[in-house]
Amino acid sequence: MRNPFRRQAASDPDRLGGPVRVDARTKKLTKRLQPGDIAVIDHTDLDRVAAEALVECKPAAVLNAAPSVSGRYPNLGPGILVEAGIPLVDDLGPDIMRLREGQRVVVESGVVALKDKGTVVAEGTVQTRESVEASMEEAKAGLAVQLEAFAANTMEYMRKERDLLLNSVGMPDITTDINGRHVLVVVRGYSYKEDLQALKPYIREYKPVIIGVDGGADAVLEAGFKPAMIVGDMDSVSDKALTCGAEIIVHAYRDGRAPGLSRVEDLGVEHSVFAATGTSEDIAMLIADEAGAEIIVALGTHATLLEFLDKGRAGMSSTFLTRLKVGGRLIDAKGVSRLYRTRISGWHLVMLALAGLVALVVALMATPAGQTFLGLSGAVWDDLIDFFRSLVGLSPSTPNV
Repeated sequence: MRNPFRRQAASDPDRLGGPVRVDARTKKLTKRLQPGDIAVIDHTDLDRVAAEALVECKPAAVLNAAPSVSGRYPNLGPGILVEAGIPLVDDLGPDIMRLREGQRVVVESGVVALKDKGTVVAEGTVQTRESVEASMEEAKAGLAVQLEAFAANTMEYMRKERDLLLNSVGMPDITTDINGRHVLVVVRGYSYKEDLQALKPYIREYKPVIIGVDGGADAVLEAGFKPAMIVGDMDSVSDKALTCGAEIIVHAYRDGRAPGLSRVEDLGVEHSVFAATGTSEDIAMLIADEAGAEIIVALGTHATLLEFLDKGRAGMSSTFLTRLKVGGRLIDAKGVSRLYRTRISGWHLVMLALAGLVALVVALMATPAGQTFLGLSGAVWDDLIDFFRSLVGLSPSTPNV
């Protein structure tokens, strides 16, 4: 059915409407968000991964109860939405989260009202390219404070997890054979789909052990491969992935709480529990390192300081230390896709030479001169065979009649 609000939006670019999808957790919202819906979120400092997921869903607009840019640091999400042409209305307050799923609203100049009654629900700020750029400039001043906080969090993580990082205390026993093999850790992060597509030749040739981190396991399945292991708190991975036969490692907090454990148990899937303070992508890399991986290729993970900050939580300091721990074994997926070239085996060269020889013979048989050449070559070949047969005491071969 054609959406009447889209026609209205076409005649008045400042006015649009549609059904709302409401969720405080953006990654849960994107699972049910459809093109033309209005996304209602509560996401301070909207990060790049969340924004890219929203853009992929093609909503009519994004309504944020919180400030999309708080000024702590120059986060990347708002700019991505604006560049994609998706209206972003910011800082609407908690009332916007009281909207019911599927309820229709009209949005005009930052004011959100119910379609049926015209009742104003909330009023916020419409973000534009100019306003986002200005906010980014102001937020750069907050980098120094965030860097100090990041360093403090790093030291705190080191204090809590020094036995794990230095002596591998608490590592789970795994059944997946990793020793001496390449390992590909797939996280649903920055440009993960594009990078996974670029690595397909590498995956087919080297057949690395694929570890999917939460929703990264679904990305692996969508690309036509199967994860050997799935690691995470299981809040964004599908039942299909959990039951695909991969080894399951449930990430738990240090106090023993494991929010995703009950879900795995309900599915009846065999699993292990790994309690650690860091992120799921960290423990995936630590497992691969401890199991003796030759090379660990990280896809969709966080690699730069701005990416750590853009994740928006103190726990990202663990990723920094994990990368130091893994050291020279760790390679970013983008580097692999740029440097990797498919190797041509000797068998491929032999087949290529045979194909060329067959093509040459066919070409010669198609011309009188070529037929004469082949006839003479056959006669010479027969004489050589008879000569070698006489050397070993055998009678000459009988010519065909």
